Amino acid sequence: MSLPTVGVVVLAWQDEPYLADCIDAVLASTGVDVRVVLVDNGCRPADLDAVGPDPRVEIVVPGTNTGFAGGCNLGAEKLETDFLALVNSDCIVAPDALELLAAEAEDESVGPVMASIRLADSPDLLNSAGNPVHLVGLSWAGEMNMPERRTEPFDVTGASGACLLLRRALWTELGGFDEEYFAYLEDTELSLRCWRLGLSARCVPTAVALHHYEFSRNAHKMYLLERNRLQMLATLWGRRSLLVLAPVLLATEVLLLVYALASGWGAGKLRGWVWMWHHRAHVAERRRAVQAEKLRPDSEWMLRLTPELDAQAFGPVTPVANVFFRAYWGAVRRLL
Repeated sequence: MSLPTVGVVVLAWQDEPYLADCIDAVLASTGVDVRVVLVDNGCRPADLDAVGPDPRVEIVVPGTNTGFAGGCNLGAEKLETDFLALVNSDCIVAPDALELLAAEAEDESVGPVMASIRLADSPDLLNSAGNPVHLVGLSWAGEMNMPERRTEPFDVTGASGACLLLRRALWTELGGFDEEYFAYLEDTELSLRCWRLGLSARCVPTAVALHHYEFSRNAHKMYLLERNRLQMLATLWGRRSLLVLAPVLLATEVLLLVYALASGWGAGKLRGWVWMWHHRAHVAERRRAVQAEKLRPDSEWMLRLTPELDAQAFGPVTPVANVFFRAYWGAVRRLL
């Protein structure tokens, strides 16, 4: 019997010290027939040259930084395989990881499937076991720094794009990523769209990917995260849901603006609002498209959302905020 074919997209931008190790690990995968498209978004030449020649690897040079969303779409266009995988350039997949992910994603009731993303420096600890999504659109790496003791696949709200696989036909049906996201939350949007179609996002804890993770919080990243959160809310959340959640959404905007100003990225927060206005035609068109494809009502798929923020991600104000969010969500959820 022929092995399932997996097309893997890897992006390279600026310094990529783990790129060659990432590609080597993908090519060493067992139980699958692998093809790799490496998208050079402006990688340091020495890091790109470190990738050894292999007929299974195609390098694509768009000539500009296409971002994560655009780069993944570009790479996917080059692949006609049974499955499509996205692997971060600083992720090292275990030999059987892609095979285990493909076996889970073969089920047509399943959407994107993610690996167990472990910290490369502490492989027994998680970097992410799925990304929770808050009712106001915030998302974070779930179960960070915790040990993984599960052995069976489980549902997650957001499958992390650090190491993600899905059926190639499903990727085509979804149209890939919205390239206006550029970077951050496009994997979350893809996962939520699948939940709205009645497809689960899953994590396979035995499919391990070691991530050379470095936490960063700079003004440009925070701008993209906030802008994309607003775009996701404006397109995926139903009209009734937006009305029901309006008080908590408005309160969140005010609090985030105050936090952004205090943290030095207030201009980025304001730029997100400006971007939403200037791109209102795209947002409206995107909203029409994703609302039309929805097969599950908000009252069903939004049960995947959580009113609980994670203290690791959001700091000492979390317990107080969670009391408010839990009370509000409990009071209005039945109105969706």
